[in-house]
Amino acid sequence: MSISVTHNSTDQAEPQFSAEKMVEVQRFIAMFPEGKQKSALMRILHLAEEEFGGWLSVPTMNYVAGLLNIQPIEVYEVATFYTMFNIEKPGKVVLEVCRTGPCMLVGSDQIIEHIENKLDIKVGQTSADGMFTLKTAECLGACGYGPMLQCGKHYHEHLTPAKVDELLDTLRKEHSEK
Repeated sequence: MSISVTHNSTDQAEPQFSAEKMVEVQRFIAMFPEGKQKSALMRILHLAEEEFGGWLSVPTMNYVAGLLNIQPIEVYEVATFYTMFNIEKPGKVVLEVCRTGPCMLVGSDQIIEHIENKLDIKVGQTSADGMFTLKTAECLGACGYGPMLQCGKHYHEHLTPAKVDELLDTLRKEHSEK
């Protein structure tokens, strides 16, 4: 599998944490011994996604590298390895369907295919209206409740195509009002 980190000309050129977030960044860095600041990387990437629109642009990742005094490639490696990070701007709603063995055995592939057909997208894409991004995830820790998906902090379990349709309708209503 090939993963690329691309630079979009609409990216924020000079990201900078707010004073409040910078206090958190410094607190995370201080948790580790001198020279081991890279250990704060994942926590800081979460803060960066929160602060900079829900995703990690190349300038944002470079900024984080500078804060930690590490090479940008070290940030790219982490951001592209973990599915929890978005390296492209996601839709308003990110659907992460578990695709691990237990969920697969009870129909996660069919749920993924149903969502793809319903939204006219493939895994990794965002719907034309910018509402939904479909991702897959490795084990979301709900093996007895599959097939399931995570949307933000919420799990949706024992999914069927009908339950997915109802969920998509509910999410569309909730997020089109925002």
